[in-house]
Amino acid sequence: QVQLVESGGGLVQAGGSLRLSCAASGRTFSTYKMGWFRQAPGKEREFVAGISRSGGSTYYADSVKGRFTISRDNAKSTVYLQMNSLKVEDTAAYHCAANGRLSSGYYSEVNYDVWGQGTQVTVSS
Repeated sequence: QVQLVESGGGLVQAGGSLRLSCAASGRTFSTYKMGWFRQAPGKEREFVAGISRSGGSTYYADSVKGRFTISRDNAKSTVYLQMNSLKVEDTAAYHCAANGRLSSGYYSEVNYDVWGQGTQVTVSS
């Protein structure tokens, strides 16, 4: 089973960009579908983006489509989330997660088995 460590969060002004990284330990990273979720204070955790094992398919929440890009480098066992045109409402703790199930989807957190500790993204106006 992999372990996940996120990095790259921080404070940025609205309209700015950040790139989050999620480094996985272990040799089986390429067997996991990966996802990014976020949770703002007082709100439920929500799906942000997902990516297939090969990286050939990606999925996004409507709220981030066209602004965020998920990618992965299996050789480096890392998944990325490039966030552009950030908005105040993007402020949240961002978590990456690994989904090892063959036939499950990307959007529900119940499909993910391993979670990182999260990295905080704060967007100021």
